[in-house]
Amino acid sequence: MPSKPISVLLVDDHPLFRQGLTSILDSEEGIALVGEATTGREALARCHELKPDVVIMDIRMPEMNGIEASALIRRDCPSTRVIVLTTFEGDVHAMRAIKAGAAGYMLKSKVGDDLANAIRTVHGGGRCIAPSVAVAMADHMHADSLSQREIQVLELAAFGKTNKLIGVQLGISEATVKVHMKSILSKLDANDRTHAVMLAVERGIIDLLQRGS
Repeated sequence: MPSKPISVLLVDDHPLFRQGLTSILDSEEGIALVGEATTGREALARCHELKPDVVIMDIRMPEMNGIEASALIRRDCPSTRVIVLTTFEGDVHAMRAIKAGAAGYMLKSKVGDDLANAIRTVHGGGRCIAPSVAVAMADHMHADSLSQREIQVLELAAFGKTNKLIGVQLGISEATVKVHMKSILSKLDANDRTHAVMLAVERGIIDLLQRGS
């Protein structure tokens, strides 16, 4: 008797990208695409309805992002495995996804033929993390993490706020802001605040799109 195919739910708010992944999965034996969703909330509802073996989850979507949705799916449907697809290579994004229960973290730009193998790997109980992301996670594993206050300072600096304005907005002195900024530069090994913002965005420490929306 043939084994039951691995059922897959595809979650992404870009129709052309979903179409591309659908064409990849349709050509794979032993994998069946059983449904699609365009938001995190819809993904959770579809998981309750379809009970898929694997969910392919975009990280950035309206209403609820992929990390939040992954955590809820793992809570409500613990037998469902989640693979997060993202354009972000950052180690912090990956750590958040894994802490939320994702078994895979793959880059959209390199998903191609690796998707089917990733589905089979996570369905079998394994993990699948993009090599470049795994390297970044290892490189920063023992690095000092930014405090919540330092993240707030850096987010405001990213939007062009001066130390004085940052202090006013956070209710702290300009001198304290300078101390936080010095600590930020040291922890991120950054040359200046612009470099620090760039590194923080790349690693997923701050999300300028989400804050600016």
